[in-house]
Amino acid sequence: MTTPALPRSDAPPHRPGLDRDTATRLAATEYTRCADLMARLEPRHWSAPTMNTGWDVRDTAGHMLGMVQMMSTLPQLLGQMATSMRQSRKDKAPVSIDHLTALQVQRNAGLSTAELLQRWRDLAPKAVRGRARIPGFLRGRSMPEAQLVGGQLERWTFAYLVDVILTRDPFMHRLDICAATGLDPQPDAEHDGRLVADVVRDWAQRHKQPCRLTLTGPAGGDWNTGGDPIVLDALDFCRIVSGRGTGTGLLTTAVPF
Repeated sequence: MTTPALPRSDAPPHRPGLDRDTATRLAATEYTRCADLMARLEPRHWSAPTMNTGWDVRDTAGHMLGMVQMMSTLPQLLGQMATSMRQSRKDKAPVSIDHLTALQVQRNAGLSTAELLQRWRDLAPKAVRGRARIPGFLRGRSMPEAQLVGGQLERWTFAYLVDVILTRDPFMHRLDICAATGLDPQPDAEHDGRLVADVVRDWAQRHKQPCRLTLTGPAGGDWNTGGDPIVLDALDFCRIVSGRGTGTGLLTTAVPF
């Protein structure tokens, strides 16, 4: 059976809107907040189902650790990418991200929750350094594989992956875990608000329409380029544009996490 071709964007590859120093600081802070959240989890929380189909909190944490492992050393990065891309080609999948995340969950499934948290704490600083050390000549290049966002294939630079996506991913999974367990994500303006503002920037560049956006809560803010008003909680906005909720109008514009 032939897999139907997916539409491709003719836009240039996405680049980060954050400077490198800001991206590095946000990455370090997000990793710390994820560790703090995992340390707050009670035994009953780990088996709670999340919005990620088929994953409970423990699976989600295993994937999150896998991403940290991937960026902690060059052999891990090359090994995980090669294995997942090889399997996706075998399965004739258009992208390899699902194979990558499944690989990470599987490889970390045997860890106790205490071991998982300790490995996170040990490897997170290495992952921050590994991301910051990606050389300039590579940062500007397009990744070899297109990425699926909102049903359409698009291109990213390595810098967009390293500076943006690899921090948005644990941020959103931190929200997933909080939603599954009832724990407070404890958002603030300095960190979460900066991440939300970058999501808004990305969202606005994608839909290219005037809008008066008001996001409430500690991570919120106001963006006004005219157009119809949209008012909702900042974290709910992220959930909707990530595909975890249902939106209408401009809120149907997908943003990668």
